[in-house]
Amino acid sequence: MSEKPVTTYVVSVFVKPHWRTVITTKDKQAAFDMAKEIGDKVRVETITPKPK
Repeated sequence: MSEKPVTTYVVSVFVKPHWRTVITTKDKQAAFDMAKEIGDKVRVETITPKPK
């Protein structure tokens, strides 16, 4: 049984001195909407696990 790995999007905001995760979602559009809403010092990371 070969399942496709699911991509996860992590939205983080910089709060001195560290990056803090705001939301973790599998919905790309929701991640970018949240980042746009927050504004400054935000990053969106894409995490895709390697297939086994």
